[in-house]
Amino acid sequence: ILTILGNSAVLATAVKRSSLLKSPELLTVNLAVADIGMAISMYPLAIASAWNHAWLGGDASCMYYALMGFLFGVCSMMTLCAMAVIRFLVTNSSKSNSKKITKNTVRILISFIWLYSLLWAILPLVGWGYYGPEPFGISCTIAWSKFHNSSNGFSFILSMFLLCTVLPALTIVACYLGIAWKVHKAYQEIQNVDRIPHAAKLEKKLTLMAVLISVGFLSSWTPYAAASFWSIFNSSDSLQPIVTLLPCLFAKSSTAYNPFIYYIFSKTFRREIKHLQCCWGWRVNFFSSDHSAENPVSMMWSG
Repeated sequence: ILTILGNSAVLATAVKRSSLLKSPELLTVNLAVADIGMAISMYPLAIASAWNHAWLGGDASCMYYALMGFLFGVCSMMTLCAMAVIRFLVTNSSKSNSKKITKNTVRILISFIWLYSLLWAILPLVGWGYYGPEPFGISCTIAWSKFHNSSNGFSFILSMFLLCTVLPALTIVACYLGIAWKVHKAYQEIQNVDRIPHAAKLEKKLTLMAVLISVGFLSSWTPYAAASFWSIFNSSDSLQPIVTLLPCLFAKSSTAYNPFIYYIFSKTFRREIKHLQCCWGWRVNFFSSDHSAENPVSMMWSG
């Protein structure tokens, strides 16, 4: 519910302000689409299976669920990687160079992200890698236990781990460390804190928001990754069902965090949400903090 309502609000705000959106901000919209897509396509089946105490639909629904999870998971990871790279380029480039990142460029990048994610998602369906049930039996994913059972499973999991997890994660960390170093050097050059330009303060706050989005995603999926890699080198029976279930649930919760981060950091986004409340008759209590960037969520990329 939080994922669908929160990301729907992000998409509604983006549609309302579509003419004002800057090119890199389309990645924020893409991330919301991936999050809400995961919630709509996967969560109802998982919830029904949980109430049933067993997986519903057999092998066909298991492959569908695993494919959707892999598709939207890789899409989210690659979108966060693209966000970090563009944020790094904008921060470390002159204003004229940052304007070279056009909407068409970002649209092409988003298309590549979806094609890349779809390619990896369908590979197990055409014979490279496998999909299978989770150890607790009410969810499906990549068959991690096939790592040692076949060279096919070994090559797929190793390649997927490097190209869809390790390299994007290292890129995200490297980009934000580079941004942090640049911001630190800029602040060192300005001795008087009161003389720090408003643009520099906004840049620091917007970068913090982008970092929190990435940290939220990576930290949510880390316990699941740890449990999955345990099952690679050990029998899945060595872990209690609850030990494998909780990381899976925590990973799925990553789709709900981003709208709250936007809400805390953007005064304009809060105003749009309250306007939507008035239009739709909502009576939901949100955060009331006013410590936020003056510009909308979309300005997080403008610097």
